[in-house]
Amino acid sequence: MNLVDIFSEFKAGKDIDRPTMVRVLEDVFRTLIRKKYGSDENFEVIVNTQKGDLELWRVREIVPDGEVTDDKSEVSISEAFLIDKDYEVGQECYEQLELEEFGRRAIMAARQTLISRIMELEKDEMYRSYSERVGELVVGEVGQIMKKELLIIDDATNSELILPRTEMIKGDFYRKGDMVKAVVRKVEMKNNTPVVILSRTDETFLQRLLEQEVPEIEDGLIVIKKIVRTPGERAKVAVESYDDRIDPVGACVGMKGSRIHGIVRELRNENIDVINFTTNNILFIQRALTPAKISNINLDEQNLRAAVYLKPDQVSMAIGKAGSNIKLASRLVGYEIDVFREEDEVEIDDVDLDEFRDELEDWVVDALKGIGCDTARSVLTLSVEELVRRTDLEQETIEDVMSILASEFEE
Repeated sequence: MNLVDIFSEFKAGKDIDRPTMVRVLEDVFRTLIRKKYGSDENFEVIVNTQKGDLELWRVREIVPDGEVTDDKSEVSISEAFLIDKDYEVGQECYEQLELEEFGRRAIMAARQTLISRIMELEKDEMYRSYSERVGELVVGEVGQIMKKELLIIDDATNSELILPRTEMIKGDFYRKGDMVKAVVRKVEMKNNTPVVILSRTDETFLQRLLEQEVPEIEDGLIVIKKIVRTPGERAKVAVESYDDRIDPVGACVGMKGSRIHGIVRELRNENIDVINFTTNNILFIQRALTPAKISNINLDEQNLRAAVYLKPDQVSMAIGKAGSNIKLASRLVGYEIDVFREEDEVEIDDVDLDEFRDELEDWVVDALKGIGCDTARSVLTLSVEELVRRTDLEQETIEDVMSILASEFEE
């Protein structure tokens, strides 16, 4: 029976360093020796990881015949001659052990122990290596598609990673064998097994894609100060240049959008606003609300609130679809942003909110006027969600209000 044949699966393909492998193999076989001989003190285990083989030697001192007092550490000269006729009394006798001597059951037990130890080491190594790679970009192949998650095979390590559907962008659709890009979001231990969770919705994913596409970011000439995202819909990226000669926004977008287009496609047409970072909060808020044009901003530094005044035709742009633009802008700048309509003149086709007091409760009208909505159209310009957030009125109440106001303009 050949050691190389039995344990060949452990000599290659295992992502474990050589000294650790040697230590494990030695420990397993010393356990085998102790079970058979009671002790492993006079034995040597030699592991050759390059050749993939292993040798077991029993070492005893040669004594004259009849003078053996401890057969674990001593061997008679006549017995030593059976191993090598050149041995002499006083020398150490090296006797190579064959695996068959331990018996089939002991060998199979040792093999199972070795498999178990190697698997534990691989789990520890996987947990350690991926814990150090949290936030890194990985590319893998879809190995299996399940109801709540996708099994991804990492191209670099061949490890199995998990991409939950909750971490996928709306519009992501993959078949088995497709290649997927994602970032390592976290590593967990479940039932003593490391589980690597990937994400395509994390802000870090967009950051890594930008680093890939924009050499100036990788070189440290441009720094990404902050990223906020509504995955698959919109993202805002604040960038700053450490070189006055480099326009950070232009460098990130590229000539005719060449750099940003590839990222937008990867993110399922996510609208990406790249803006210049500044410590001037008023200017930063103004930039964050792009593409809307701001007329005036009043800051409440103590409560971190910003009152933003815009022309009527800019309000919907500032708020965005379902409030997406204003939500992201608030997260980016760290201020709660309230949008107010700047009333230079009341639209001809508009009605003062006070005209609806017969149909609406006074406290409802006052709540709406309290957030700068003085006319019917100024209310209808805002989304239900935005009105609920700013007035603290119930959603049902807001919906009733908007229905009443909208009917005023129906032909």
